[in-house]
Amino acid sequence: MDKKLVIKMIKNCFKQYYTEVDSLPMNERELEELYYRVLEMKTAEPEVDLYEVINDTVYEFLTG
Repeated sequence: MDKKLVIKMIKNCFKQYYTEVDSLPMNERELEELYYRVLEMKTAEPEVDLYEVINDTVYEFLTG
């Protein structure tokens, strides 16, 4: 899975909650952690759509 694509999708998902990507509530390390969380979830459940996995991961990050 292309890392740049997944990270871009994560950032785009955050745009739903924050108007500017530059003011995301995370640093680069946390972004990497989200990326690896997405990979783990996608590996565990390959039939689930990537977009859905990313949305769930971002929502969990923001609420948890």
